[in-house]
Parts: sequence; C-alpha cells; structure tokens
Amino acid sequence: MRTSTLRRTSLEVVAVLVAFAVFIVPFIFMFLTASKDSTEASDLKFSLPTTWPIVDNIKEVFEARDHMLVTAFKNSIILTVASVAILVVLCAMVAFVLQRRPGRVANAVNLLVLSGLIIPPAVVPTIWVLQELHLFKTLPGLILVEVAFQMSFTVLLFRAFIAAIPRELDEAAMIDGCSGLKVFFKVIFPLLRPVTITVILTNSVFIFNDFVNPLYFLPGDENATVQLTLYNFMSQFSTDYNLLFMNIVLITVPPLVLFIFFNRKIVAGMTSGAVKG
Repeated sequence: MRTSTLRRTSLEVVAVLVAFAVFIVPFIFMFLTASKDSTEASDLKFSLPTTWPIVDNIKEVFEARDHMLVTAFKNSIILTVASVAILVVLCAMVAFVLQRRPGRVANAVNLLVLSGLIIPPAVVPTIWVLQELHLFKTLPGLILVEVAFQMSFTVLLFRAFIAAIPRELDEAAMIDGCSGLKVFFKVIFPLLRPVTITVILTNSVFIFNDFVNPLYFLPGDENATVQLTLYNFMSQFSTDYNLLFMNIVLITVPPLVLFIFFNRKIVAGMTSGAVKG
C-alpha cells in the first residue's frame, strides 16, 4: 500500500513538473520579454529586464496601425459569440433528432458528422463557395465557416449527453400537448446545461484563438482578428520582440482566464457525456 502511494505521489510530482516546464516556463519567458525595451528584448534571453516599460509597451501595442488591436478584439468577440450561439442551438437540435429518430436518414447524417472529424477542410473550395454566396471577406462568411468546422465535434458531444435522457420525458411532454420544438426547448434543452457549458467554453477558446481560418477567409486590416495582429510587429528584416510578445500576452489572457475559472466545468461536461453515452 505504501509503495503504491509513493509511486502515485511520484507520478503526480512528475506530471506537475512537466506541466510547469511545458506551460508555465514559456509564459514567464513571454511575459519577461514583453516587459523589456526593444534592445533587451532582441537578445531573447531568459532574464529580468533592467527597466520595466510595461505600460509603454501596452500603449504602443494598442496604438499600432491605427488601433488595429481594438478593431481585432471587436471582430474576434463578434465572431466568437455569434459562432458559439449558432453552434449551441443548431448542434443541440441536430443531436436530439439523430438520437431520438434513428433510421436511414439519421445514419447518413451520422456518416457526414463523422466524416467532418476525419476529412480535413479544403481551403480553395470553401473560398469558391463563399465567393458564390458573396460572403468571402465578410464576418458572416467566417462565422459560417467556424460553425461548419466545429459542428461535427459539437454534435457528438450533445448526442452523447442526450442519450442519457430518458425517452419517457419526451413522451410525457407530447401527451401534455407539446410539439416537437416545445419538447426540445422546454424539456430537453434545459437538461443539457452541463454539456452546453462545455461546448461554449471549448468552442469559444478555439474560435477566439483561431489563426488559419481568419487568415484565409477574412483577409484585410479592417477585418483582422486578434491572432492576425501578430503581424503588426514582424517584418522581413526586423521584429519588435517586446511588442510582439506583449501582443501575445494581451490576446492570451482572455481565453486563459476563461479556462482557469471554468476548467472543472469543461471536464465535468465532457466526462458526463462520455460516461452516460
């Protein structure tokens, strides 16, 4: 018993040290570099700065390219909120129908959902589709892209959780005169709160931090999202590392705080869905 306890403690200590080395140390290096002036930051050394021009660096980052970071935060917030709202409602409804009404159509849709997890997204055909819909280089077009790319994973999460809800609740509501939509929104959807929180948090962090999709489908300075502002301080011949790392710190803080405060709810929602499914 004592040997197993010591072994478990040793594994926990090793896991904490690995997590510290992989996640905490890079963030400390990033913060220290962001707190230096341009001359010290160019050395890229893990050392304390001789001066701490943090406020000046933050001010310069926000003022760069006509306050592009402010516009980027606005675009990223709109993109994240709209995409997550559509994902929650749409994917919960799809998962409910797939779980409650099995058949050939449901099997075909299931195959499409699984293929969305396996087949990588194609950039050029997606751009062509957006151009035909006159949505290329627009925020609504990027919202649809984010919803499409995250839909498969979200549907599977909701479906695993809905499988644990007894069908007798649906039947009782139907007997009371509820239509299909009322059954979903008044009976089923309130019960999906744990997995809904998980879906909101995981998709929010992913979409807010997304770099590739905005780069391909929403080009232009006026359409920039927070991840694309990293180019503000990088060029072919020089890079302002103190401003670059300060920019990274500023755009990393919101999703990091979100994850720190709600990580238990994320794990609880995914675990309950997995176990009950």
